[in-house]
Amino acid sequence: METITLRRPDDWHVHLRDGAMLTQVLRFTARQFARAIVMPNLVPPVTDIAAAHAYRDRILAALPAGADFTPLMTCYLTDTTDPGEVARGYEEGVFAAVKLYPAHATTNSASGVTDYARVLPVLERVAALGMPLLIHGEVSDLEVDVFDREAVFIDRVLDPLRRRLPELRIVTEHITTAEAVAYVESGGPNLTATITAHHLVLNRNAIFTGGIRPHLYCLPIAKREKHRRALRRAATSGSPRFFLGTDSAPHPVSAKETACGCAGIFTAPCALETYAEVFEEEGALDRFEAFAALNGPEFYRLPASEERVTLRREPLPMPEAISEGEHKLVPFRAGETLRWRLAE
Repeated sequence: METITLRRPDDWHVHLRDGAMLTQVLRFTARQFARAIVMPNLVPPVTDIAAAHAYRDRILAALPAGADFTPLMTCYLTDTTDPGEVARGYEEGVFAAVKLYPAHATTNSASGVTDYARVLPVLERVAALGMPLLIHGEVSDLEVDVFDREAVFIDRVLDPLRRRLPELRIVTEHITTAEAVAYVESGGPNLTATITAHHLVLNRNAIFTGGIRPHLYCLPIAKREKHRRALRRAATSGSPRFFLGTDSAPHPVSAKETACGCAGIFTAPCALETYAEVFEEEGALDRFEAFAALNGPEFYRLPASEERVTLRREPLPMPEAISEGEHKLVPFRAGETLRWRLAE
């Protein structure tokens, strides 16, 4: 097969940042995807309708001329979030979903949830509306090993929450473990998951190959090889429970190559091409369109794109860096040559 043609995909989890960084990275996501679920973990976070409107306006203003891209905004859940504000935002089409970060679990999550009992009124309203709840599924308890935090979250938080509110429509984002795959597969139609390109490629050894590789550090952190294989099986299975979410998370080199580096991998410049490689390696190119362009819209109750895109079997060299100075970024697979290229 020399070309792959499919409906234009959507990215159901992306970090576009703000200000100069937004201008720097948005073009890569807009080039590949028709829509994207935009993470709300700015500083300060996007916690109300007014902030979501303002952030959406900044994204649209930063789009390259002629770009056809729709940002889908999300509401950052805190201990003090007003259920009425979330409901109004969803009913007015401002919020596509609400995002739950356990406090201190990842980048800019200090304002996240510390007490699940305090957010129960919001979750009850979200469940009644049929509004998607997006979850960063890790406990932030420092006594729990970083490689176990996803599995522990399922046992301690996610499963009790779903038993209490079975009608909640949940996306467990960027899953990384065989335990999460099995839980989603057995969870019924209200439970889905996004899978990143980088977690399909990396296992935890990659972070330490030849020394510490800070540009491969992300949260949730990459796990053992058995977990990577479970993710690849799930993504390429054709199951509607799994769909594309890059979790592309750019940080400047100065924030990655430092004594206490930030978590996040900037995959936007080669996300779709990397997914295509994985599906080809797994002999599942016939199921690529469902994962990339159909399963997500179905869960979000949105129409799939009518536009088509084509990937060609052409070398795609990834640069060692993008831009210079304070906004210099190292993309995923820097210095490598990919086998597929998105046609312009």
